[in-house]
Amino acid sequence: MAWAIGYHSAYTTQPQGQERVSTYNVAVVGATGLVGQEFLKIAAQRRFPIKGLRLLASHRSVGRKMTVGEWAIEVEEATPRSFQGIDLAIFSATTEVSRELIPAAVKAGAVCIDDSAAWRMEPDVPLVVPEVNAEDLKEHRGIISIPNCPTTPLCQTLWPVHKVNPLKRIVVDTYQSVSGTGAAAVEELTEQTRQVMEGNSAQSHVYPHQIAFNLLPQVDVFLGSGYTKEEWKIINETRKIMHEPELAVSATCVRVPVYVGHSEAVHAEFSKAISPEDFTEMVHEAPGITVQDEPSVNLYPTPWSVAGRDDTYVGRIRQDASVGQTGIAFWLVSDNLRKGAALNAIQIAEELIVRNLM
Repeated sequence: MAWAIGYHSAYTTQPQGQERVSTYNVAVVGATGLVGQEFLKIAAQRRFPIKGLRLLASHRSVGRKMTVGEWAIEVEEATPRSFQGIDLAIFSATTEVSRELIPAAVKAGAVCIDDSAAWRMEPDVPLVVPEVNAEDLKEHRGIISIPNCPTTPLCQTLWPVHKVNPLKRIVVDTYQSVSGTGAAAVEELTEQTRQVMEGNSAQSHVYPHQIAFNLLPQVDVFLGSGYTKEEWKIINETRKIMHEPELAVSATCVRVPVYVGHSEAVHAEFSKAISPEDFTEMVHEAPGITVQDEPSVNLYPTPWSVAGRDDTYVGRIRQDASVGQTGIAFWLVSDNLRKGAALNAIQIAEELIVRNLM
């Protein structure tokens, strides 16, 4: 089934000396979820070279038809036998599903890009933000992990500065939208908002407390350290991506009543003095980053304005008053469904093609 062909860098040379675009059989596990649907949308926008497309999900979605490009494709149940003939498998499912199905997919010959936490901290599995550590893809053994959605824009923004002025410490507070939890959380925010506006009590099922008109200083479960699992993901994933196992990182993650877009308040301490102007210049020149920082006209990124965009947006850049000349404080926002997940997966796949690592 030819669907979207046209990726300009993936060519194979024919005997006659002509070039043709290489195309791939792709499976999407979790195709009916928010990230899976976003992946399909972005793949069409970027004309990712898909020859055949298999949409996989849990048994609850079997038989559902999804329109992808010019095709109406029926969703199949994801099983260990779903990956015969598949070149690339994109996983956006639970950790348990990834643990169960990815070994079977790799055995069948597929390269797997996984959005769950299942493989992120495995020593032999690359954890990749293409703008930061695409070179790590050379070491893949069939599995590549996508970082947690707040980790990706954090590393993407700090990396160009870290290369010339090494980081000493990062303190980050995240303000994470409900779409990071999934479709049920999006529906809960909508329903709770209606309930509150009608003067009724809000009913909570997805979160431990009402999320409408509220903030929850808890993302994922609490650990014995007092940090949540989400906070430790940011700490450990940042260290792995940047190849800095001893980097001092602290995080506080907050769930906010926003549909799409994760925001982060970051305080970064560097080895040498750095001015806000120098930081801004380095970040502005980095790929995939847009600087919106003009306090005089109230210009800074917000989740509402960033939703649906590919870049990570950075603003409120200033000297960190707590550490002086070696510290920078800033604000960033990114679409967690795109750069935080689906777009990052496609960019990894594009890098694999360009580097001939499929």
